[in-house]
Amino acid sequence: MRADRLLSILLLLQARGRMTALDLAERLEVSRRTIHRDLEALSTAGVPVVVERGVRGGASLMEGYRTDLTGLTETEVEALLGLASGPVAGHLGLRPDLESASRKLAAARPGQAGLRLQQRVLIDVEHWWSGTAVPGHLGRIQDAVLSDRRLRLRYRRGEETVVTREVDPYGLVLKSGVWYLLAGRDGELRTYRVSRVEEAEVLEMPCERPDGFDLEQAWAEQVGGFRDRATAAEVVVRVRSDASGIFLRIASEHLRGPVASGVASLVFPSDGAAAAFLAGHVSEVEVLSPPAVRRRLADLGRRLIAVYAAPV
Repeated sequence: MRADRLLSILLLLQARGRMTALDLAERLEVSRRTIHRDLEALSTAGVPVVVERGVRGGASLMEGYRTDLTGLTETEVEALLGLASGPVAGHLGLRPDLESASRKLAAARPGQAGLRLQQRVLIDVEHWWSGTAVPGHLGRIQDAVLSDRRLRLRYRRGEETVVTREVDPYGLVLKSGVWYLLAGRDGELRTYRVSRVEEAEVLEMPCERPDGFDLEQAWAEQVGGFRDRATAAEVVVRVRSDASGIFLRIASEHLRGPVASGVASLVFPSDGAAAAFLAGHVSEVEVLSPPAVRRRLADLGRRLIAVYAAPV
């Protein structure tokens, strides 16, 4: 819509100062001719736009002119811009809205103050080399959550079992780059990993959402229950002197404390998870304890040899 674009131009000029027609056109995804027409429209509407021709020219607002559309303080603007995570907005299809909101928030304070934290702090929710893609049905599930309608899911439980479930969607949670759906089924709170959803259908019937449902508290209880059921495995490894820094970056989320004298302690949800992770780094680390993880690695090695030792 043209009105929204005119407002965006006004806020961009107010937040960033002088900008060329090319910069504005690329930012708003229109032609330079359209930008020139929009600048004329702003001027006709009484906005003091100054346009300078030439190589070093550009458009700007007359010195001293401001429009305050928010009334927010500088620290409030910085907090909102800094914590509005771009990757999360992208997953939810909200990136254009976030960028538009950012321009409006940045206009709340003069100069670049509102953009300071956003330009210096980046929230990256993805793991190293995780290859995490946006789950295919995230948008549809998000629609059901926001519209308070029931969902019918085809859900892959385990490697081979696929089940159909009708659930009341309560909320979405992003944990370490992975999306989860918290939903009600048969009077109980359930957690579904969105990447395992093979089909999602938004139903017409309304969601039966409990009164006073608190998503943050519900997630904390789910996580606490998982931790109570799981037996964490602490693994002590010797990091070889020629190990690359890549291993330490990948293993950073498992590290408990610094690496001292070439020895590190790592924590995993289980012995099996530890063995599966460390099997890919046998040239960089050696497991010192516990014996159960060493046995799992040895067994895994024997099975690999049985499959791959014979020539093809």
